[in-house]
Amino acid sequence: MKKNINTIFLSYLLILIFFSIFFLFFKYQTGNDSTIAEWLINYEGGFTKRGLIGQISIIFARLSGLELRFIIYLLQIFSCFLYFICIFNFFKFYKFDRISLLALYSPIFILYPIAEIEVLARKEILVFILYFLYLFALQRNYLSYFLLSIYFIFAILIWEPIIFYLPIFIAIEIIQRKIEKINLEFAKVILCFVPGLLIGLIIALNPISAESYIIMQNVLKNEFGEACYGACSLLFSKSTISQQFSDNMPHYSIEVFLRYFLIILIGFGPLFILLKSSNLRNKKLFFFGIFDNLLFPLLLCLTPVLILFAMGYDWGRWVNITYVFTIIFYFCLSKNNYLEFKKKINNNIIFKLNKNTYIILFIIFCFSWNPKTVMTGDIGSFPAYRVPYKAVKTLINNF
Repeated sequence: MKKNINTIFLSYLLILIFFSIFFLFFKYQTGNDSTIAEWLINYEGGFTKRGLIGQISIIFARLSGLELRFIIYLLQIFSCFLYFICIFNFFKFYKFDRISLLALYSPIFILYPIAEIEVLARKEILVFILYFLYLFALQRNYLSYFLLSIYFIFAILIWEPIIFYLPIFIAIEIIQRKIEKINLEFAKVILCFVPGLLIGLIIALNPISAESYIIMQNVLKNEFGEACYGACSLLFSKSTISQQFSDNMPHYSIEVFLRYFLIILIGFGPLFILLKSSNLRNKKLFFFGIFDNLLFPLLLCLTPVLILFAMGYDWGRWVNITYVFTIIFYFCLSKNNYLEFKKKINNNIIFKLNKNTYIILFIIFCFSWNPKTVMTGDIGSFPAYRVPYKAVKTLINNF
């Protein structure tokens, strides 16, 4: 069974890699592609948020003589490959049951960026890769306090909203280092994140000036023939913290809140069941020791993410990003034998379904829906059908 699950999962990932490369190929040739726009942000006009990868892309373009857009496309392909490799290596030895399989194949996890190609290869994919590398290094005691600090600085420079997920990293450090109270060890962990937090604060309080934006804009246009549009233009037009909140408010409605409440409740549902049915073996750990399961403390760790929802329009992305951090956190603890499970999880109705009924439930839950990118978008339907259909349609329209 385990071998069959690994084979199926690898096949699934290979299919998603194929579609990722396919869609990225056509996306990078589109002049107003939202993914490319985010990667165009750079430091040519001075220090600004999310400029690191764009600056690296410019350096590669100058050294190679290749088009900047093509360099970004190659980096995006490489990022997708590395991300899927990380996912497979992370999950391949796990002993899945019915609920954990539903959590793994949830439509707000791996499938989501391919179902919503506007999200495909956005900069958070680089943060996900760093997240996997962070866990790998931490579990093997390769990660000193200094390297932890450097890691978080790089993550901030790539995608600064990772600040809102900082409690997840602190929780991992507490568990991995077996911190039972506020002591010197805990203080060292907190201090590791301070340099990154300071850089994030500098970014937030010093938005790009008009002069710096014009310099960056001119470099892109005159040297690479690229317009500063999309996320690149929002860097200036939506630069202040107050604008982040005020521009979102007109889109709020009861329908939006209800839709995303259900998206989170259903999409996270299997993972919530796993969290509710498990607890840490070490009951003395700081913060976690006062709870009898993992669900509530993890929800507390995720409360800063509500600020991200209040600031940003791409609620579908925020759900996907939050799910990635959460599911990897849970399975990391489970794989490393930090968890103990309550016997009553075996009484869950999902385990009582016959095989055919479970397969139908699995297909409906995992492949019949997905959230759209923006908060006002309706629910996407049947991504398992629409992804290949979209690929065929793209081929027909371009050849």
